[in-house]
Formats: sequence, structure tokens, C-alpha cells
Amino acid sequence: MMDEVAKPYAAALQEVMRTADLFEFTAEEGVRVAGELQLSDAFPGEKRNKLALVQRVPLGVIVAIPPYNYPLNLAGSKVGPAIMAGNSIVMKPPSAGAVTGIVGIAAIMNLAGAPPGLVNVVTGKGSEIGDYLTQHRDANAVSFTGGGTGLRVAKGAGMIPLQMELGGKDPALVLPDCNIKKTAAALVKGAFSYAGQRCTAVKVVYIIEQEGELSAKILPLVLEGVKKLRVGMPWDDKVDITPVIDSKSAAFIKGLVEDAQAKGAKVELPEGGWQQTGNLIQPVVLTGVTKDMRLMYEEQFGPVLPIVSVRSVEEAIELANASPLGLQASVFTQDIDAALSISDALQAGTVQINGAPARGPDHFPFQGFKDSGLSSQGVRYSIEAMTKIKSTVINLADESYTTG
Repeated sequence: MMDEVAKPYAAALQEVMRTADLFEFTAEEGVRVAGELQLSDAFPGEKRNKLALVQRVPLGVIVAIPPYNYPLNLAGSKVGPAIMAGNSIVMKPPSAGAVTGIVGIAAIMNLAGAPPGLVNVVTGKGSEIGDYLTQHRDANAVSFTGGGTGLRVAKGAGMIPLQMELGGKDPALVLPDCNIKKTAAALVKGAFSYAGQRCTAVKVVYIIEQEGELSAKILPLVLEGVKKLRVGMPWDDKVDITPVIDSKSAAFIKGLVEDAQAKGAKVELPEGGWQQTGNLIQPVVLTGVTKDMRLMYEEQFGPVLPIVSVRSVEEAIELANASPLGLQASVFTQDIDAALSISDALQAGTVQINGAPARGPDHFPFQGFKDSGLSSQGVRYSIEAMTKIKSTVINLADESYTTG
């Protein structure tokens, strides 16, 4: 992972351990996905002369397409539930991260004794083989994690179950009564872990102002935290910010920042403005971001944190919900009533209270609203998504059947 996707050593090691735990939990959770027995007289007017054996059965062949940013864990989150549910799987690992998929999943499954044909890996560019895999007549479901390409996958897949996670804008709403220090630390970690290349990274901050007092308190702490981040190469076990995945991504991120600057945003960090060496981007913090800037709504997927000052919670909610994406959101406040009310109003699959967005723990449900996805992930939810309901109805000969 370090060489393939420039993941810092500590984060790569953590991902390996997390994936091992994920498989163990999946094996245990699989025994709890059970069927049920239903009686006909539960419905008014019906006699007790039928028994319905309701069970979950495998879908068949699952096509799994994980992303580059978590090439092992997000592959495991698809492969584990698929085979636990009784399916076989065809996985296309990301082009950047293919070796991790082959060695970390396919080879390990083979060593573990998985029968031939259970876990299959096909490598190649998604632009060349993606449609073939997702539209193949033998594909019974597609589990896809990625960006806007997923919208095209969903439209072309046909009448099969889809499990899609397509990124997010992940706003953080900061209220005046928040814990200033803890909030600042959460924003820094949430925005810049793995150089912001996470679907659940904090991608825009809405500060609900009281005459500028909140920004004056929290911005210096955010800047201080960002300055402490260590920038370098992934094999340094103490580094925080590593290069983004490729030059195309770096150019896109730079374009978003330049658009914001041209429209009046201020680059607070790095001092002196944009700094880039190859694909290694110094973390960027911008203030004065407004809704006419691309950075307000487009997912930067890099080490850039835009900060927006608003006058009310209602304005922050309106701006957050204007995004076509709705994966996660965060609310920072010490008023639990306000937090729950705001959570209800936000169009996001998950709302974190006093914490940065996060995909895990891996057994939690994980889903997006709007263009952020379809279906839920998380161990039990993925197992259920990779099965279908089948009923066997037993018609009893004696219509006077009773429990007595």
C-alpha cells in the first residue's frame, strides 16, 4: 500500500489489522443472519393452515469494485460478506492498488483454503473492463465504491441489486457552544488524514458566527494543528501528509483552490500560498469561501479545508443540503437537543455528533443519500444486501390445525 497508493506506514499497518478483524467479525456475524417461520393466521381472516419458511439465499456472483484509498479494507468489506452469504465474487481492484488486491485478498484466500472459483480477481482499467463486468449477464449484484463513475455503473447494471458508495462533501457544522479545542482537533484530523483522500473526510466547515467571535477562537487552533502535520513520503512512519494518488488528482485539487482564490477566498495556509512538489501538496486552509466557488460543492479529495462563515444554523443546513452529495456530516455542539434536531434536517446517510466523519467501526451501518450511494454497508447490512428472500409455503392438510 505504501508504494502503490502512498499510504503512510502507520495507516497502512492499521488497515491490515482492521481488515483481519473485519473478516473475523464477518465470520461470526454470518451465523446470525437467519430466516424465520411465519403463520398464516397472523393476518386477519386467515386460517392457521399455512406455514411460510422464509430464508435468505445467496444472490450468486457478486461483482466487487473497491477504490484505491482503502485497497485492502474496502475490498475485504465486500469479499467477506459476499462469501459469508454463500456467493462467489469477481473483484476488480483499483488500477492503483491492484497488487494489494491480488496479494492481500486473492492470495490470502487461496492460502486459507478457499475453493477455486470462489474469489476471483480481474485486473485492468475500469474504463476498459468496468462495463463488461458490471453489465455481464452472470453478474447478480454489484458492490462499488468510488466517485461519479458509479452513477454510470448504476444506470447500466440493469435489474440487479446495487451497493454503491460514491463519495461525499461531508460538511461540519460548528455551533457557538462547541468545545473549541476538541472541535479544532477533530476538524484537523477529519480533513487531513491520508491527505484528505477519504470519502468521509471533512470537506467543508460551516462556522455559525456570533459577530466573528467563533472564527477568531477556532481558526487559530485549526491553523496551529495543521502546521504540526508532518509532510513527506509514506515509508516515513511519522508522516501525516503523503502525495495524492496521481498528477490528474493534484491538478484537479489545485484548480479548485485557484477558482476559490480568484473569487475572493483567502489562503490561510500554507504561508505564501499553494505549494506542491510532484503530487505532494502542502495542506491548504482557506477562509472566505462562498457558494459561488466550486470548492463549496465539488469533492476535493485532497488536503484542502475550506471554511465558511454563516449567520445561522438554518443557513448552514441550507448550504450543506444544496450539495448533490449526502454521505456524512458532523455537528459540533454541547446542546444534544440542537444536535439531534440538526441531524434530522441534514440530508446525509450518517451524522456524527462531536466527531469527524468516519466509515467505521466496520459493523456500523454506512450509507449515503442522493448521489452518494445506494444501499447500506457494514458487516450485517452487507450480508443482507448480498442475499435475497426466498419463501417456501407449506400448505397443511388439516385446516383445523391448532397449537393445542
